[in-house]
Amino acid sequence: MIPSTLHLPARRGFLRSLVGGSTLLPGLVSELLAEDSRRGAAIDPLAPHPPHFAPKAKRVIFLYMSGGVSHVDSWDPKPKLLADGGRTVSVNEFQGRKGEFQMYLKRPQWTFRPRGQCGTEVSDLFPHMARCVDDLCVIRSMKSDHTNHYEATLGVHTGSFNFTRPSFGSWVSYGLGTENRNLPSFVVIAPKTPYAGGQVWGSDFLPGCHQGTLVVPGAEPVANIRRRVASQELQELELELLAQNNHRHRSHRLSDPLLEARIRSYETAFGMQSEMPEVFDLSRERESTLDLYGLKRGSNDGFGWQCLVARRLIERGVRFVELIDSGSSDNWDAHGDMMAHEPLARNVDQAIAGLLQDLKLRGLLEDTLVVWTSEFGRTPFNAAADARGREHHHWVYSSWIAGAGVRAGSVYGASDDYGIDVAQDPVHLHDFHATLLHLMGIDHERLTFRHNGRDHRLTDVAGNVVPGLLA
Repeated sequence: MIPSTLHLPARRGFLRSLVGGSTLLPGLVSELLAEDSRRGAAIDPLAPHPPHFAPKAKRVIFLYMSGGVSHVDSWDPKPKLLADGGRTVSVNEFQGRKGEFQMYLKRPQWTFRPRGQCGTEVSDLFPHMARCVDDLCVIRSMKSDHTNHYEATLGVHTGSFNFTRPSFGSWVSYGLGTENRNLPSFVVIAPKTPYAGGQVWGSDFLPGCHQGTLVVPGAEPVANIRRRVASQELQELELELLAQNNHRHRSHRLSDPLLEARIRSYETAFGMQSEMPEVFDLSRERESTLDLYGLKRGSNDGFGWQCLVARRLIERGVRFVELIDSGSSDNWDAHGDMMAHEPLARNVDQAIAGLLQDLKLRGLLEDTLVVWTSEFGRTPFNAAADARGREHHHWVYSSWIAGAGVRAGSVYGASDDYGIDVAQDPVHLHDFHATLLHLMGIDHERLTFRHNGRDHRLTDVAGNVVPGLLA
């Protein structure tokens, strides 16, 4: 069970409704609200919480490819699309516009081949990840609700396409807590700002301590992490005085969750001063490990660095790590030329394969869930016969999962002959989120938070666990 603290917001909401609807019980209601505030303040929201049922995965590494990776050029082979390239096809929507459109089929630009013992076909765009297919469950029937980057990015991260909602990582932190109070429970490593900005890792109405901590590859991955006073002893004296002042200040403001979140964030920041620099210190990593990730010794950027730091974070108890490969520009949004996928693939391919191999060698893949996705795919057609690029496509696209509890070496679902729409076993984003939470031991319908008179959840009012993705 998620702890009883999850029921406190519901009780508060009920009591506040009494305040709004009655003038007879204000004194009693005030006392009860104050009691709830005292109880809530006394409970550590980041303490480890038991899941609803025995989990397969203890932690998540979420690999997000920003901009829309073409499914028909990577994970979803379409021999008929290759054969019929240049022919016309009729579709009833194009880039969010409804109507009847005559489009030209566009051939895949990379060759697909059977890989591994399982024989899953993967294109030459990802030669390193292709060698890991025996550990992957490739989903070829993903569906989203929006064709724009902003809304689709919001959807894959929060389950909401139109409104700001807590991030997936924030929900996991809220539901399970953290195993290391000196590090954040949710970390995002990104070189640039993605579509939808900080909403990608925001906690919205959840307590602020559950929002993601941003790490930016480079010389100073986390800003202001270094101690500014002359010695640790002096800093400890300052912090002791600060703690006393915080306690006195908080005792008069027990119902202020933002104050509580600020205080806890400073407490975590102090712990990060000692643990975070050690996370980023790769000097003791073996040369063979660096080679796995395609990382040069002394480097502090690139996706290989992001992947290796992710492994070091989960080893130290961080619950959820998201890696974003690029930002809201210079990404997989290949309208002009599909060959723009090639350098982007080189940036991530060996690094991700190295991460999977490294986790496996260390026995971490057994209880770590690794997720690879984009916000949507790309059209198997275009408006011009000689178009070099592809447009946004949310009707069907591909993702994969690996690790704890996943049906490894398998393919789930299928698109039609041209990769235009789902032909078999659709997996909507809500189903995807429900299944990922299930692997973490969380019932997506029971992980809720009362806000504005309604119980909210990551999967909104939809979503089903997909048994075909599970071992």
